[in-house]
Amino acid sequence: MKYFIGTDNGGTKSKAALFDQTGKEIAVAGESVPTISPDPSWSERDMDAMWASTARSIKQVITKSGIDPADIAGVGNTGFGNGLFLLDAEGKSVRNAINSMDSRARDYISAWSEAGVGTKVLPKTMQCLWPAQPNALLRWLKDHEPESMAKTKWIVMAKDFIRFKLTGEINGEMSDASALSLMDNNTGKWDQALFDTWGISEYIDKMPPLIQTSDIAGYITATAAVETGLKEGTPVCGGMFDIDACGLASGMTKAGQLSIVAGTWGNNQFISREPVIDKDLFMTSFYSIPDWYLSFEGSPTSASNFEWFANTFFEAECKLPENIGKSVYEIGNELIAQSVPDENLIFLPFLLGSNVDDDASGCFFGMKSTHTRGDLARAVYEGVIFGHRWHIQRLLKFITLPECVILTGGVANSPQWLEMFADCFQLPMKVPNGSELGALGATIGAAVATKVYPDFQTACDEMVEFGRIQEPNLAMKDYYEKKFNKYMLLLSTLKPVWKELAK
Repeated sequence: MKYFIGTDNGGTKSKAALFDQTGKEIAVAGESVPTISPDPSWSERDMDAMWASTARSIKQVITKSGIDPADIAGVGNTGFGNGLFLLDAEGKSVRNAINSMDSRARDYISAWSEAGVGTKVLPKTMQCLWPAQPNALLRWLKDHEPESMAKTKWIVMAKDFIRFKLTGEINGEMSDASALSLMDNNTGKWDQALFDTWGISEYIDKMPPLIQTSDIAGYITATAAVETGLKEGTPVCGGMFDIDACGLASGMTKAGQLSIVAGTWGNNQFISREPVIDKDLFMTSFYSIPDWYLSFEGSPTSASNFEWFANTFFEAECKLPENIGKSVYEIGNELIAQSVPDENLIFLPFLLGSNVDDDASGCFFGMKSTHTRGDLARAVYEGVIFGHRWHIQRLLKFITLPECVILTGGVANSPQWLEMFADCFQLPMKVPNGSELGALGATIGAAVATKVYPDFQTACDEMVEFGRIQEPNLAMKDYYEKKFNKYMLLLSTLKPVWKELAK
């Protein structure tokens, strides 16, 4: 039996998981990595702390599993896309990494959008413009931190940085790179004209050489072996954007499938042989499977909203002896079980960003003195679902709603939340086995790279298994239709209010 380790650096945690070649999850470990916000619009993290937490998580997984590191056939890495990781000529961090929820470069996006630049470059980039993309962040750094850019030798993404720390090799990878508005997605190459458009012409020379997900990118170094417990010389694959990893772990290998990933971001996606290029679509990028494209609608409007709510309002419950070891979701589920559906209590999931308006902020609407924390928790769950539904309505311009939706992310571990998703969409929700599906997707890439499986289709067939299907409750259809319509009414009504509040 061969084994694989996958790492996943998401919006809040560094995680590692070990799987066997059938996709069975053997051991998992992870650590939270603090977000650094010196300004309300900034979201950063310490790169060295991120690597240290990842290395410790790998070592913990190996220790917990009892597996001989010599039996680990390969390593794969995934992580959040966009944001920015800068390395100097010695491979050291130039400054804190910038996360994908950062909005400091918002004014550049507004200016480019008003000038019609996004429409002009769309045939190349295949995606809309948003503040945490490297094109905008690099322009912001050029104007506000030129000293940082002067020190920078390489511009990489989250999982590229982790792969560099494991192998000592600098590379970019196609699924991540094609989502940055810096590449011509028709040719698969960094594009000088795009760098010129963003006013960062000189930075194209700081972009790394590009490889594929299933390429062997390098091998575990002696230093990394000491830090992680992996065997020196273990192969490491190219890795992938986290939306690709979740797609692979969902068995998304053919057209007609729809995947929802409800985590820090609310991701909604499908794959196709031909790229979908449309101003009303958030993004099309290269999928990890060669000759396929991934079309995506998403925003930071998903489960991270509930994590804030739980950490703010459930703190006392989390410290009770009977709740030690429980997740905030478990505690939330218990409170929700005592609540009653209320179509007039609505939560807008815009605490960390919005999919409807740049100025939007989160709020509860329709609160009364009779409402409990369980009622509010239910409203948060539903608001997150409505955020996903808003995105999927946009995707229906390009695809037909399938008979079943694949659901992954933290919400899939909540029976109540899973039930609400099925009831709101009135479709069965199919959940893959395993708790760390991003890491599983990363190991699928490693299994193909190391030739344990000849291709992604075979690897997914062997390593992905579905354990649960949540059927919808037909009796809840009218409730969710009415409540979602009220949610949409609020979005349009509050636009001028948000604009005024932002002044």
